[in-house]
Amino acid sequence: MNRKHNEQHSQTSQKEVLRRLFAYMKPYRKPLIIAFIALVLATGANVAGPILIRIFIDHYVTPHFFPWQPLVLLGSTYLLLHFLSVGLMYYQLVGFNKIALWTIQHIRVDVFGKVQNLGLAFFDQTPDGSLVSRITNDTEAIKQLYISVLSTFIQNIVMLIGVFAAMFLLDVRLAAWCLAFIPLITGFMWAYRHFSTPVFHTVREKLGQLNAQLNESLQGMHIIQAMRQERRFRKKFDKTAMEHYTAGLKQIKLNSVLVRPAMDFLYLIALDVVLAFFGMQSFRSPVEIGVLYAFVNYLDRFFEPINTMMMRLTEFQQAVVSAERVFALLDEEQVAPGQNGNANPVIKEGLIEFNDVSFSYDGKTDVLKNISFVARPGETVALVGHTGSGKSSIVNLQMRFYPVDRGEILIDGVPLQAYSNEELRKKIGLVLQEPFVFGGDITSNIRLHNRNISDEEVEEAARFVQADSFIQKLPGKYKEPVGEWGATFSSGQRQLLSFARTMAIHPKILVLDEATACVDTETEEAIQEALQKMRKGRTTIAIAHRLSTIQDADLILVLHKGRIVERGNHQELLTKRGLYYRMYLLQQGTGEERDAVGPASHVK
Repeated sequence: MNRKHNEQHSQTSQKEVLRRLFAYMKPYRKPLIIAFIALVLATGANVAGPILIRIFIDHYVTPHFFPWQPLVLLGSTYLLLHFLSVGLMYYQLVGFNKIALWTIQHIRVDVFGKVQNLGLAFFDQTPDGSLVSRITNDTEAIKQLYISVLSTFIQNIVMLIGVFAAMFLLDVRLAAWCLAFIPLITGFMWAYRHFSTPVFHTVREKLGQLNAQLNESLQGMHIIQAMRQERRFRKKFDKTAMEHYTAGLKQIKLNSVLVRPAMDFLYLIALDVVLAFFGMQSFRSPVEIGVLYAFVNYLDRFFEPINTMMMRLTEFQQAVVSAERVFALLDEEQVAPGQNGNANPVIKEGLIEFNDVSFSYDGKTDVLKNISFVARPGETVALVGHTGSGKSSIVNLQMRFYPVDRGEILIDGVPLQAYSNEELRKKIGLVLQEPFVFGGDITSNIRLHNRNISDEEVEEAARFVQADSFIQKLPGKYKEPVGEWGATFSSGQRQLLSFARTMAIHPKILVLDEATACVDTETEEAIQEALQKMRKGRTTIAIAHRLSTIQDADLILVLHKGRIVERGNHQELLTKRGLYYRMYLLQQGTGEERDAVGPASHVK
């Protein structure tokens, strides 16, 4: 019962997938109709060829009658129909393929656009390689459906209709006998689809896993080599590759049984039927050789499209499975949190309030519990705590990368969800611990194609964060090419570029995730000087691992297991001798701590 339900669900799913695939072709109805008309005319011209040869054999060759005018007319008509068929076939083939390329381009843009708007919760759960596989390999398989499969099916179905029409024109009884092969052919197609669908699902899934493992190994290659993990990753990849091979071998076996061999067997039976029919007819009356030739020719033309379509069923199944994966991505509901309402408030001051905020990534375990604090304009609020204490989660909620579960976040007294994404991204500047730079040049990395930022403002932002000094030493200065991941720059230089990028938009609020962690001491001093200027007149939320970088913060929040366990400035927290005090001792040493808090706080 369960198996039957799964089969019905699979059939319904495939029908829905095909419906959505065809819906993408609606904008191209007119060129599609023109291409189809050209196909019908080309097929008609092609099918008429054997009839003309039949006339030539039965009316002229058999009776040895060769008048030159009818023969020239017959030959000219045959050649004309042939060239007409070739020209129309070329036109319809180009037409169908143009429509296919337009359609797949539309799908790819939709998929890429969808990925850009998915929430970070989705990316937390989905390997990068699997996403890349869907956007590249799966859309490529869908392209083959439009280019190879659909056009082939349409051409061959029209051809089959034309062949049967010609068969009935020649002999109704024999054509009716040939119709009996249609249910058998349909049965073979159904069996192939039924058995191959789960195999194709496995093949695409394993291919996605291979891409994910490849992506992971390339990104972590320095760690793999440093920790001598090459053999383990090779074994892991080999195991997945073997599973992909096994599934692919099952696919080949199905093709070897249910595709060409099965159709060749039916063709031989059909040929025997035709020859037997004419053989028995020869006992009663003379057999028209031209009719026999035409029937054998049409029989070959009948099964060749069937063979072609059966061969294309492999690509059809791959495309349907790939389309299911692509549409699953397009239907993904974990989109990035957006604006509620149409008020479109504007951030003017940058006052931030967290009111009793709790949050969970998985809906089960809270990573933040009853977080409340206020960050006033011009103030710096630092978040400190051990790994997993909830610091990054506060920043993720502040940036609205994730929706707030419970509690409320306000900016200038307005709920966070009331602001548009454009307003938030324009007024909140984010600098991450691991800076990311894009391919292009220095200017495009700072401007990020924001046309409102001029070249002068780009250079001003770079000077502001002390990046101009190293940029001016580059051969191309602000037009210096930036490779993938900014591999030609040091980590400190990449961080300076991300600082300049942030300052170029003149944000009201700064969010810093250990912004000096990836820079050397000399560069850190320059950045600290820039940070002092950046924070003036701006609300700053700063995650700090090194406590020395946030000693001048107006408010320091100490987090432990998702809760704020201490709050105050640097001196107040040292005096309390709590978690912050112990963290400071670990990082600075007893002697330095004694200088900071005075003789009364000496630790024995």
